[in-house]
Amino acid sequence: MALISDIAATYRGPRRVVRRLLDDGPGESRALMFLMLACVVIFIAQWPRLRREAFLDASVPFDARIGGALMAWIFIAPLALYFIALLTFWAGQLFGTRGTSFGARLALFWALLAAAPLWLLFGLVQGMIGPGGAQNVTGLLALLAFVCFWVLGFMETQWGSHA
Repeated sequence: MALISDIAATYRGPRRVVRRLLDDGPGESRALMFLMLACVVIFIAQWPRLRREAFLDASVPFDARIGGALMAWIFIAPLALYFIALLTFWAGQLFGTRGTSFGARLALFWALLAAAPLWLLFGLVQGMIGPGGAQNVTGLLALLAFVCFWVLGFMETQWGSHA
């Protein structure tokens, strides 16, 4: 299935999509592509907020803010997410999961990519509306979607039919 169709299907049945991704077999290049694509989309989602902050506080120029976000999301976040996936795999092993470390990585990286459209919305709200109730609600919605996709995907990869 196409990537956009898989992301949309994740909102209806996250475990089913992760199961289908696992059916394609282990492919670290595919998991890395999901991770890097998610990080790029989330980096782009930061631009409206960074533009707003640079406009309100000119002491730090927009270019410097973009450079910091680029460093964080494209270079540091992927390494941190690989480490988080490893920690969750080890934690799962303590509770008797039967899955693989690839499954733990796939669940985390896919959850981040599937929730990326909500992070784009959150970035727009941060940049155009600013602090307030709308920003809190969209941020919470994006976070809950990510956590839900991650937990359900992790359950499928570690305890599901592919474990």
